[in-house]
Amino acid sequence: MTSSEATAAPPQPATWYAKTAVAAREWPTLTFDLDTDVCVVGGGLAGITIAREVARRGWSVVLIEAGRIAGEASGRNTGFVLPGYGQSAHRLVERSGLDHAKALWGLSEEGVAYVRNAVLGLAMPGVDPIDGWLSVSKDDNADDALRTLTLLAEGFGAEVEGWPVERVREALRTDCYFHGLHFPKAFHIHPLNYALGLAADAERRGARLFEQTTALEMDPLGVRKRITTPAAKIRASHIVLAGNVRLGGIARDLAATVLPLTTYVAVTEPVGYLTEAVAFTGAVSDSRGTDHHYRIVDWDRLMWSGGATTWVGDPRRNGERIKAAIGRVYPQLRDVKLAHVWPGTIGLAVHRMPQIGEIAPGLWVASAFGSHGINTTAIAGELIARAIVDHDDAWRLFLPYDLVWAGGTLGRTVLQANAWRQRAAETLRANVARKRQAGRVPKAAPAAAQADG
Repeated sequence: MTSSEATAAPPQPATWYAKTAVAAREWPTLTFDLDTDVCVVGGGLAGITIAREVARRGWSVVLIEAGRIAGEASGRNTGFVLPGYGQSAHRLVERSGLDHAKALWGLSEEGVAYVRNAVLGLAMPGVDPIDGWLSVSKDDNADDALRTLTLLAEGFGAEVEGWPVERVREALRTDCYFHGLHFPKAFHIHPLNYALGLAADAERRGARLFEQTTALEMDPLGVRKRITTPAAKIRASHIVLAGNVRLGGIARDLAATVLPLTTYVAVTEPVGYLTEAVAFTGAVSDSRGTDHHYRIVDWDRLMWSGGATTWVGDPRRNGERIKAAIGRVYPQLRDVKLAHVWPGTIGLAVHRMPQIGEIAPGLWVASAFGSHGINTTAIAGELIARAIVDHDDAWRLFLPYDLVWAGGTLGRTVLQANAWRQRAAETLRANVARKRQAGRVPKAAPAAAQADG
């Protein structure tokens, strides 16, 4: 048996999502003992999807959340629903071979389709899916873009288009960008409204959801496992740990395999002339890491995420950095005002792949969804529910990405240093590319500018 004090999340600033959320019920706190087939710990998108899918298959399921349903990263992210993972397609092939990597990519596309089908099938209000994801390059290395396009289109069979510089700059009116990859079946959504809609459907299907209910102790042994909360006990045949970076209270060793990384999201005031700069209505990423991802929301506002810290920083200070970044990419938007800025903490495994699977008989993990969290939480929900109820073993595709100690404080330091290094390398390559374009630098760029960031 493991026990510890509850790891409560710190209070966080209100988000634009909270301001524009649909009316949602508050789920009760658990105050009485329960017996169930499956107990899910964690009320983010992974936990909600698992509860929905288990209930849809006719099994009893109880979900407990220490705070509010979708109150953490699941309701605070930029809302991108994308194929792929936090790890690059090339690294997937290096780690597990082409056939295995192709199967993993296929699962990621199934995750995208799951979200789309749920949104449309349930006619979720306020989710507002908008098609398209454009991943653009800030340097002029066309060979690198072609290599990735070839692997995705020919190796994986992905639906992806290569956009030349001219087409990218027609959609995004800045000279900062060069080539791009366009994924027409990706899309962006209001993630909080999606999570609330999914939770409501899980409850309609028979799942029992409880908020403000912290898991204090866990006994994962035996046929009937136990979770202890402040006012009740839950007995279940299966426990699913879907608490991401908040599992230290009952699963300290598991929590030590996930590194928390906080990114920052801002939404501008209405701009009035936004489409004169950003004429593409889909999602945009101009980085391999956490800088920068953006989209149009509410018709004339820009949502922009950036920055990466291994601690929760000052939103106002990071908001100023985001505003400066907007002005550097789009000088015509340098005077925009920010209406909202907030942090969101994601969980990353060392290998940057999600943790999905059975870690002991009847004890499951769904965690570390990193920078592709919406599609991969959908994958986790499907795979774990199918494994528990139908004895399906598709989750074993993730076995090459096992639980690895994340390094504790040293791991956070290395992660932060790598984020800074990657940001500096991307900035250097971008500056060299723009100067070369202007004819001020010979074609042979410095080796440092060609290094993989």
